[in-house]
Order: sequence, then C-alpha cells, then structure tokens
Amino acid sequence: MQHKKFVRAAAWLMSIATVSAAISTAEVKRLQSAATVVRDLRDQSDKAIPDKVWQRAACVVLIPDLKKAAFGIGGEYGRGVMSCRAGQRWSAPVFMQLAKGSWGFQIGAAEVELVLVVMNRQGAEKLLKDKVSLGADASVAAGPVGRAASAATDAQLSAEILSYSRARGAFAGIDISGGVLGPDKDSNTDVYGPDAAPTQIAFGNVQGPPEAQQLVSELSRQGAGATSK
Repeated sequence: MQHKKFVRAAAWLMSIATVSAAISTAEVKRLQSAATVVRDLRDQSDKAIPDKVWQRAACVVLIPDLKKAAFGIGGEYGRGVMSCRAGQRWSAPVFMQLAKGSWGFQIGAAEVELVLVVMNRQGAEKLLKDKVSLGADASVAAGPVGRAASAATDAQLSAEILSYSRARGAFAGIDISGGVLGPDKDSNTDVYGPDAAPTQIAFGNVQGPPEAQQLVSELSRQGAGATSK
C-alpha cells in the first residue's frame, strides 16, 4: 500500500515537472517583455497611465508586440499576458492573444506595445472567455494619459477597459474596438497543464512558473498601495 502511494506521489511530482519544463522560449520571452512594459510604465509615470486609473485597475493585459501589417486590408495580431490583483497580490499570468481587423488601405508594417487596463472584475471575466469582441462584448475606450485623467470623458469613466499603446517610446490612448481577445489555450496548457482554467489562474491560487516572477514583482511595485474596485 505504501509502495502504491509512493508511486502515485512520484508520478504526480513528475507531471508537475513536465508541465513546468514545457514552457517555451517564446513564452519566456513574452513574460520578460511584459515585465519590461510594466517597468517602463513606472519610469514614465508622468506621461503614461495616470495613477488614478492604475489604482482602480482590477486586472491588466500586456501585449508587448502587437504587430500591424497591411497589404490592402490591414490587421493586427499580438500575444501577451493578463494578471489580476487581489489586494497587494497579483495573480499568475494568463497567456492571451489578440487579433484585430483594420479595414482600409495601409502601407508598411509597424509594431507597438499594448496595455489594456481592466477596470472591474466583470470586464476581466469577459476577457477570460473565448474570443471576446472588444467594444461589443466588453466596453473599451482609449485611456487618458498623464494629467489628462482629471479630464476623462464619460466614455472613459464608464468603460470596462481602458486601452493604451506605445510606439517610439511614448504612451498614448488607442482605440482597439473590434479587436478579438481571448486566452491563448496552447500556451496556458504548456505552462499550467490542461486542467487549469483561465479564471482559475487569474482569480485562484495557481502558482505561476518561475519565469513569471519578474513580471509579478514589477506589477506589485507599479501598484504598490493601490486597491482594486
């Protein structure tokens, strides 16, 4: 009997190690890039997301490399992560992906960093569903920047999500309506295993991979002393 228990325990530990070891180089890079975005937000606090907005945030979605490419009909695509706040603690990151159709002729290609500040739990739960349309299934508005928070519009004050982008070093509000955002199932399975639901990762006590510790630490420093609504 003791031998069987030992075998089961060994198999369980082996499965954990296998899941942890499955994180890919691309996923590690995504976590590192997201941590860099948060650090840059703190360094540019007077020109980026206002403190009042950050203090109200329930969750944040970080997409470090939203790619814009257009050949007649444009489009955007990016992979990132989402973390939610419970008091002073930030959750293990949920891997996310976003696609957006951009109708109209555009020339060339560009890459920007995208930050979505989720203002309440209801908005966060919507994003953790499969293929949520921003602006239709979840309300979104370009976020106020710097001191502009005091002059926020009604749309910004009532939106579930405030969106920001950065290109060439400067953060600005961006209209991402029409984007389709949802969990990156393949990456979440790689890192957390097939049984970990996105809501469980974001709102439960799921342990993130060691590679996510830098991101969680940066989020904790960025939101120090803040509480979510």
